[in-house]
Amino acid sequence: MIEQQILDAFNALSQQTRLRVVRRLVTAGPAGLAAGAIADTVNVSPSNISFHLKELEHAGLIEARREARSIVYSANFDVLRQLARFMMENCCAGGKIECSPQPSAGQVQHSAATTRRIS
Repeated sequence: MIEQQILDAFNALSQQTRLRVVRRLVTAGPAGLAAGAIADTVNVSPSNISFHLKELEHAGLIEARREARSIVYSANFDVLRQLARFMMENCCAGGKIECSPQPSAGQVQHSAATTRRIS
């Protein structure tokens, strides 16, 4: 991923409704969801969801396809993996904080307030 793609993705995800949409589409899997179902799920109007879906699609985080009379959206798992990989490799590399989903026993956890050993 180039830097502008990464910035576009983070910019799109920095809004609450769009983050909720991506989370919902990830759980929906490759089958995706129709725009109306997404709007219902995240509790926004159909006109409002169109704006957010356009922003997410522009950032490459979701994909749209036509099925009969509906537009079905699904998460772009390749881009989401690349974004996560970028964070793990470029933002955590060489730092004192190990980037892992959950600290293992004995691993040091750093926070702004404290540093403590997890047991």
